[in-house]
Amino acid sequence: MGAGMFVIAILGCGDGSAACTPVATLPTHYASRQQCDAATVGALEANNDFDYPALFAECRPTGSASNEPEPATPASSRRG
Repeated sequence: MGAGMFVIAILGCGDGSAACTPVATLPTHYASRQQCDAATVGALEANNDFDYPALFAECRPTGSASNEPEPATPASSRRG
């Protein structure tokens, strides 16, 4: 994979985490997936005021046309 920029997406999920919906994309851009992954816990702690039983933070490449979560397990999560 070549160089790219990543952003953190916050996803709100219903019971069982089967149906997740993007609820926020944070404005900070990261130069690598590793930098982005390292920031997900703090991002989720600062952005947890959405009305969903479970919230997940995941890194996504910028310019991604998809609103669906990537197949990888989200780096961080919070269960309500």
